[in-house]
Amino acid sequence: MILLFIAMPLKYIWGKPEAVRVVGGIHGILFILFIFYIMQAAIEKGWTRREVMLAVLSSVVPFGTFYADSKLFKKYQ
Repeated sequence: MILLFIAMPLKYIWGKPEAVRVVGGIHGILFILFIFYIMQAAIEKGWTRREVMLAVLSSVVPFGTFYADSKLFKKYQ
């Protein structure tokens, strides 16, 4: 949200690309950590390939993690 609604307007409207570099870098690190934790959970919980693919796909689709949380992750808590 910060990347889309704050950093991107700062870059394209006010010509300040520094915000996108910083926030984009943080976003990238968090994405890699999310994928890492999906793989860790899949191994520990014995997820099927379908469940792993759903979890990975949810990380790419906007707000997809909310769907995955309600349908996939809740049953393993």
